[in-house]
Amino acid sequence: MTPELTALTLAALLQVAQFALMAIPANMELGPAKTMSPRDKGTLQEQLSPKTARLARALNNHFEGLILFTIACLVITLTNQSTPLTAACAYIYLTARIAYVPAYAFGLAPWRSLIWAIGFGATTTMLIAALL
Repeated sequence: MTPELTALTLAALLQVAQFALMAIPANMELGPAKTMSPRDKGTLQEQLSPKTARLARALNNHFEGLILFTIACLVITLTNQSTPLTAACAYIYLTARIAYVPAYAFGLAPWRSLIWAIGFGATTTMLIAALL
């Protein structure tokens, strides 16, 4: 497995961990009857504590970031263009996403945005490297 695919797999496992970090307190705060309901009246995020709502937003943000990162990893791997630069970028992305969770959960501004930008920059670098 390429380093990029290893980082992608670890990023997917991070997504699983993020889901648990959000879902457990959400169920404790709202109860399973609410979280398992069809949610016809408003979003659950509006009813969560600020910290749990931030964890939900961090989870959704990772889904969004994971799309581009997955494309970058697959393009690099399928075109056999893995280099030390692309491998480093993959692990920079992963490290940034790990750091992003507590930064978002604890409302660490502007650090949360800076951490996000580092991960996004790493993904962008991988995509550009694939074209060169």
